[in-house]
Amino acid sequence: MREIILDTETTGLDPSRGDRLVEIGCVELVNRFLTGKVFHRYLNPERSMPLEAFAVHGLSEAFLADKPKFSEVADEFLAFIGNDVLVIHNASFDTGFLNAELRRLKKPLIAPDRVLDTLQIARRKHPGQPNSLDALCARYGISNGHRTKHGALLDAEILAEVYAELTGGKQSSLILVDDQGSVTRSAPESDGLELESGPTDGKHRANSKQTVSAEELVAHTQFVKSLGEKAIWNDYFDAESKAERN
Repeated sequence: MREIILDTETTGLDPSRGDRLVEIGCVELVNRFLTGKVFHRYLNPERSMPLEAFAVHGLSEAFLADKPKFSEVADEFLAFIGNDVLVIHNASFDTGFLNAELRRLKKPLIAPDRVLDTLQIARRKHPGQPNSLDALCARYGISNGHRTKHGALLDAEILAEVYAELTGGKQSSLILVDDQGSVTRSAPESDGLELESGPTDGKHRANSKQTVSAEELVAHTQFVKSLGEKAIWNDYFDAESKAERN
């Protein structure tokens, strides 16, 4: 199962009033493992940068002046996300901007039924509580001290850790290596929330076996190292090491 964690930065809040994308960040999950494959582009919005937006992400007009326009990376972006599930926090915001850009180019739009909104999941799990990305990091003990400003790729990487917690938690799955070197793990236990795996794929099933190749594991390991010692994915490798010692 392939999923794409996605985030964007923009010049404002409303694409219908001329606000544009300035950054897209995506990370790939395969069977809930980070593979190390990413799509990350800064974009020339072809307009000025309001001070309010600059204060959020720190991307200036001067920095973005030589960056590609969305029209120049649209096909590459669409190829990267394919037809797989998009995991987004407050999805209507990001898809609204992406679809505005795609509509302008007469490209296929992102359909709502392929999007998983982690904000909606968080609101169901934690009703009446703050459910921003920062609030969820604090709730689940996920380090985000390096997040001084919003950044699409950084926020996508953080959301990958939050998503793991929202859909079962870091202690709910095990990694095992078989004699052929492939890696299997049980899916996170269900918390009563059904997650759509795509437009036509049906539902995830609790406790179903999933397999990751040795090559994918190497890429995942390298990517986790780049996240630092406090990344929750390190707990999976701790579980594997303990299993091997036993």
